[in-house]
Amino acid sequence: MPSEGQRFVVGLVRGLHGLQGAVRVEPLSDDPARFEPGSRVYLEGSDRALVVEWAKPNAPGLLVRFREVSTREAAVALCDAYLEAVRWSDALDAGSYWWHEIVGVPVVTVTGEALGTVKDVFRAGGGEVYVVDGGPRGELLVPAVGAVFREFAPREGRIVVDADALGLGPLRPRRPRGRRSSRCERGLADEARAADAPDAAPPHGLPDVVAGIGSDAGSS
Repeated sequence: MPSEGQRFVVGLVRGLHGLQGAVRVEPLSDDPARFEPGSRVYLEGSDRALVVEWAKPNAPGLLVRFREVSTREAAVALCDAYLEAVRWSDALDAGSYWWHEIVGVPVVTVTGEALGTVKDVFRAGGGEVYVVDGGPRGELLVPAVGAVFREFAPREGRIVVDADALGLGPLRPRRPRGRRSSRCERGLADEARAADAPDAAPPHGLPDVVAGIGSDAGSS
């Protein structure tokens, strides 16, 4: 494990490929060099380093083989694991942020309504989407586009969004709702009531069985 620098997520192992230890990776970095041969990544929360032996495009991500993983059985341990790289410099373009700087930041509307905090970030259609949760509206997906944000200062702990741009209407208080019985429960209740009811004779002049829709009985 490196003694200097800060680690950050660059990929997610989505599955296995073949019998020689290759895995399917979803890149979570804008830098294509993260998975060039000879690049070193780490399993999230682990000191274990993995060196890229080869990588090639395989939509929607990459196929990657690590030198330390030579069998399918060994690759199973990588499934659903995040891969991290080491960041040696804090230098970023103006207005750019690392994902770990955004996760955990509170999100509010321009009117001051708290929507929750950023729980996760993922890519969709070439852009980024922030998963915001913990507020009265539940989970919200906020696209990282300029029309949505009125203030974006994650390092200062502030993200302010335009509720209209997100299509959020007025927040209405939720009324407490009682437990609704299922169809199965209602059916059992109806059967129980029918079993408890006294036997009744059919009305005078009517047969015990009446042919109706779906009946095998025919009309004469």
